[in-house]
Amino acid sequence: MRPWLAPAALGSALLLGACSNTEPPPPTESGQHTVDTEDQTAALQAAVDSGNLAAAQAAIAGGADANARYADRMPLLVRAVKNEDTSLAAALIEAGADVNAKDPIEDSAFLYAGAEGLDNILELTIAHGADVASTNRYGGTALIPASEHGYTETIKILLAAGVPVNHVNDLGWTALHEAIVLGDGGPKQVESVRLLLDGGADPGIPDGNGVLPRELADLQGYTEIVNVLDEHLAEH
Repeated sequence: MRPWLAPAALGSALLLGACSNTEPPPPTESGQHTVDTEDQTAALQAAVDSGNLAAAQAAIAGGADANARYADRMPLLVRAVKNEDTSLAAALIEAGADVNAKDPIEDSAFLYAGAEGLDNILELTIAHGADVASTNRYGGTALIPASEHGYTETIKILLAAGVPVNHVNDLGWTALHEAIVLGDGGPKQVESVRLLLDGGADPGIPDGNGVLPRELADLQGYTEIVNVLDEHLAEH
């Protein structure tokens, strides 16, 4: 080495040594944000599972994804609705959870709330863009199981929202058919049939076996329903 180059070489070596001892750069802001969001989303999942509204609200405020799903592919909102937790469902909906997202058995928040008569949640889903013509795993609208169960207030909500009243499911039944065949013929079912008829249900649509609603009611021995159908047919 030439003597006059030694100081320069020594300086380079010192510089390299200094660089090798520096701390690694801190995580980028976007990377840290991703970690925080994942943590908050995990906290939100736990809060929905346990029904902890305060924890859920804190996680949402911290950036949790309201449209996240569990490992079994169930949306957080559907889990809250199936737990019949109106407050948590409302918090998720207000945070942007998709009311039409379905779980693996094709239940959405809207469809399940309609089928089970969870009217407060149902009205929230409708107000936040529910697809009222959407169908469940049986190819039926929310109105069909609501009619089966005789949930008269739910039927009113669904009819007002514009659910197709004469939709035929994969079993060959409309809401009117199910109100008769799967009901008990009691007061709630009589009122359900009346509401459906007033809402435009067609008593001239046969079921999958070619049997009309009046005949179905007669076969079941549901005299009051037969009378309601006869009155409707006489007026129309």
